[in-house]
Amino acid sequence: QVHLVESGESSVQAGGSLRLSCAASGPTYAMNCVGWFRQAPGKKEREGVAVIYRGGDTTWYDDSVKGRFILSQDNAKNTVYLQMNSLKPEDTAMYYCAAVYGFYYEAKHFPYWGRGTQVTVSS
Repeated sequence: QVHLVESGESSVQAGGSLRLSCAASGPTYAMNCVGWFRQAPGKKEREGVAVIYRGGDTTWYDDSVKGRFILSQDNAKNTVYLQMNSLKPEDTAMYYCAAVYGFYYEAKHFPYWGRGTQVTVSS
């Protein structure tokens, strides 16, 4: 069973930085792709933010975060990090970590999810 736990600082002023962590446990074959998604207040859908294919460091970033957010991973700790820089109030959302076998960037393809962590960016 894949288990994902998100953690990190929760609030910052606009222009600041935060780093989120996603610690994974369980069968590694089932989570060779880890993604970060977010759900903003009042929105029904979770949107893809960034995805990393852990086998080859291939990454995908949504246009809204390109150049500001950076994915990295520590295989020894089985953890994926999302460094978020130049944060904007519109980045405020619940952020979720998810895993899948393969390489996808749409939430519908990901069967394993963490519980989420709130990120608030104040203006």
